[in-house]
Amino acid sequence: MDREEREALLNAFLSVCTWQTIYYIWRPNLPDEADNHLVELAVAGRAEVIVTWNTQDFQRAELRFHGLRIVRPNDFLEEDGADDNPDDSLA
Repeated sequence: MDREEREALLNAFLSVCTWQTIYYIWRPNLPDEADNHLVELAVAGRAEVIVTWNTQDFQRAELRFHGLRIVRPNDFLEEDGADDNPDDSLA
């Protein structure tokens, strides 16, 4: 992608995004405290997936959230829409 294509893609993405208020009531207690806000935001926004290269810290979370999966970017791009791998879940 050239710069103009990347900018068009980002603008299209941002056009469907909404601000999500979070209240920091969930403390997933991940090994890396800096990752906790990602889970809090995902729960508040009712996300189904967190896409990250850093899956190890999320697998060791003390709290689990039904339906929230943690997936590496390359795996996410290869998914066919079916949730075939329950091992990548925070449920």
